[in-house]
Formats: sequence, structure tokens, C-alpha cells
Amino acid sequence: MGRHEDIVRTYYNEMWNEWDFSLADRLLHNEISFRGSLGSRVTGVSEFKKYMVTVRSAMPDFHNQIEELVGHEEVVAVRLKYTGTHLGPLFGIAPTGKRISYSGAAFYRFKHNKIVQGWVLGEILKLLQQLRGRREGEPEIES
Repeated sequence: MGRHEDIVRTYYNEMWNEWDFSLADRLLHNEISFRGSLGSRVTGVSEFKKYMVTVRSAMPDFHNQIEELVGHEEVVAVRLKYTGTHLGPLFGIAPTGKRISYSGAAFYRFKHNKIVQGWVLGEILKLLQQLRGRREGEPEIES
């Protein structure tokens, strides 16, 4: 494993899964541009930390499971499984107490050994189906 792959593992296993906000200053470049799995876009480390607070408010036990990780030079790609319990507002949906699970993929670009760009796609339709139920005519999403 290379340095960038190790940084991404720390990013998920310690910063996100353990909610260690202090790691953001060490792992993220101050010019970070980030699009999260829930569709939010933020710029800068302080905005990124606010995004983490939003996710934690919605799902305090939010967990990122790395399924596959590949790195090449300044880019790392990750396939993930996200799980959590919906205990706070999310997408305008009041807390349901439901346990959710959805998949995603992420791409990280590095500058000076820090994450400067993150682009994450998550199965939003599957997440919404779990939170509010599937609507008529809407395809069922399976992982």
C-alpha cells in the first residue's frame, strides 16, 4: 500500500468511523473541494467539518466499510458500503429510526500528500427508498 492509500484508510476508519474531526486538519488540504455521497458540495476544511456534523446529526452511528481500494499516483478510488441508523433529519425526512445500508464509490485526488479533491457517489435512490419506502413505479434498487 502506498502513502495515499494509507491516508484514505485513515480518513474512513478514524476520521469518519470514529468521528475524529481533528484529523481533518492533518488529512485534508486547505483548498479541498468535496462532493459527498449525500450530494452535498463543500469547499475548505471548515466547511468539510460542518458537513461531517450534518451527517453525524442524521446518523450518529454512520459507518464506512471499505470494500475495495485502488491507488495510482495522485488518485485513490474506493468502493464503499455505508450503514447507519436514521436518528436525525435527512433530505427533509424526519428521523425514522430505520437502519440503512447503501453503496457508493469515491475518488480522491492529492496535493502535497493531502486530499485536495473528493468526489463521492452514493446510491441515493436506495437510501431514500429505505427512509420513506418505495413509491409506485419507482424501480427497486438492490446492492
